[in-house]
Amino acid sequence: MAPGHEIIRIIDHAVLAADATREDVLAACRLAAEVRVAGVCVQPLWVPLAVEALRDSPVVVGTVAGFPLGATTSEAKAFEARQAVSRGADEIDMVMAVAALKSGDYATVREEIAAVVGAAYASDAERPIVKVILEMGYLTDEEKGTAAKLAVEAGADFLKTSTGMGPTGATVEDVRLLREIAPEEVGVKAAGGIRTVAEARAMMDAGATRIGTSSTRAMAQELGLL
Repeated sequence: MAPGHEIIRIIDHAVLAADATREDVLAACRLAAEVRVAGVCVQPLWVPLAVEALRDSPVVVGTVAGFPLGATTSEAKAFEARQAVSRGADEIDMVMAVAALKSGDYATVREEIAAVVGAAYASDAERPIVKVILEMGYLTDEEKGTAAKLAVEAGADFLKTSTGMGPTGATVEDVRLLREIAPEEVGVKAAGGIRTVAEARAMMDAGATRIGTSSTRAMAQELGLL
């Protein structure tokens, strides 16, 4: 693999800004297909558009549930996941119920994640991937560990650091913590504030197996891939 490709190949290119237009999504899909990132993560509204745009590409389509606050009900998040998969999404990044976790209501957190995992897997599509966003900027060190363990118990395929819209983004320390807790088969996605190749490499070195960023073009240019 050419130098730098190992970074590009694990990027989830995020197109989640509130004002992301149809053309923004199409441009993101063209970029993703050109440099061959892992996936594009779009708002639920744009899932069918991205699926069609990437039909002949190995790039997968992801979307979000309970985004960005994690404050909707379990039923709403499960519906979002089920609908997204039925419309062609390959991956779901759901936001954990941060308020429930901080209230010590661990059963609710575990059951909600399990409900989303179950809703996604219940589709007739190829088994989707569910990533649980822990939004670690709101959590104490103890809460981070608890949240990660609950997500693993509930069937998460990935543990994800943040939405990129919370008080902090990904940190090397948080990625390392998640990698220590997650079993080998569970991935770790670093997201939030990752804008350079050096930052991406640091996250990979700490154990990240996916990188969420909206700075894909700049990073590809930095690597000489564009």
